[in-house]
This record gives sequence, C-alpha cells and structure tokens, in this order.
Amino acid sequence: MGPNGEQVGIVRVEDALRLAAEADLDLVEVAPMARPPVAKLMDYGKYKYEAAMKARESRKNQVNTVIKEIKLRPKIDAHDYGTKKGHVVRFLNGGDKVKVTIMFRGREQSRPELGFRLLQRLAEDVSDLGFVESAPKQDGRNMVMVLGPSKKKAAVRQEKKRESAGRGSGAAADEQQASAS
Repeated sequence: MGPNGEQVGIVRVEDALRLAAEADLDLVEVAPMARPPVAKLMDYGKYKYEAAMKARESRKNQVNTVIKEIKLRPKIDAHDYGTKKGHVVRFLNGGDKVKVTIMFRGREQSRPELGFRLLQRLAEDVSDLGFVESAPKQDGRNMVMVLGPSKKKAAVRQEKKRESAGRGSGAAADEQQASAS
C-alpha cells in the first residue's frame, strides 16, 4: 500500500524499500500472515505519536469508580444516624458507590434483623439519590449493603463544570453592571 492508502500491488521487498527511501517514509508490515504479506509506506513515528495521543485522550475521559465505605452499629443514636446518612448523601451526590457496613458485637449478633432494618431505612432515606446495588447480606460479624448513585460520575463532573462556568460568567456580568452604574 502506498503512503496515501492506495493499492500499489505486489512488489518485491527491495523495490518497496527503495520506494520508502525515496518518499522518506518507513516500510511497515501490516499483515505478516497474509499471502502475500501486506506492507504499507508510512511515517511510523507520526503514527506512534498519534496513537499515544488518542490513548491519552481516552484515559482523560475515563472515570474511575470509587467505593466509599460507611460503618454503622445496630444501636446507633438518631443524631449519629443523621450524620452518617449525610456522608452517604454526599458520596452519592459525588457519583461514588457507597458500601454500608453494620458491625455486630457480642449479643448483637443474635439480632441481625436490627441491622437489616437499619440498612433498609438508610436505603429508603437516600432512594432519590441512589439505588441498592447489592442487598444486605450477613458476612460473619458484619452485614454489608452497596448503594450505587443514580447519576454517573461523568455526569456529575459535567454538571459541576457547567455550574462553575455559569458562576464565572455571572460574576463577570455583575462586575460590568457595577462599573456601568
């Protein structure tokens, strides 16, 4: 194949190398297992650079999923529950998953329904922000439930960018009005 993607046809290796040298390009074997093998004239350095830039761009748009963890006890006070629920709300608003763990000690282990009810109550309280990804299940001395956000993390990031851009332009407009009067 030629430098612009056109078909050159079957050419001897020596002739192909000479064509590459004349065009100041590299001869790259594209399909070595084909009969006859397929080679292309291209600037290999430029090709590698463009591939690296594409990979970097795709990594930049990629979002890593983070699992935040909140630990509770079955006999939690109402105010403490409100505080922990606030943390869960903050994590879900940020687009992160939340692993809620209830730790049982001593005789509390004989009453897993208390932990189950507490997890159900928490799930109902934050149902508008997230959903139960894995139902509560007993794991030794702990009971674990995972809540997933209803909004994806990428959508949350874009929303924050729009808000900050809106605030920036709004502040500039306020300054212009103040200077005009």
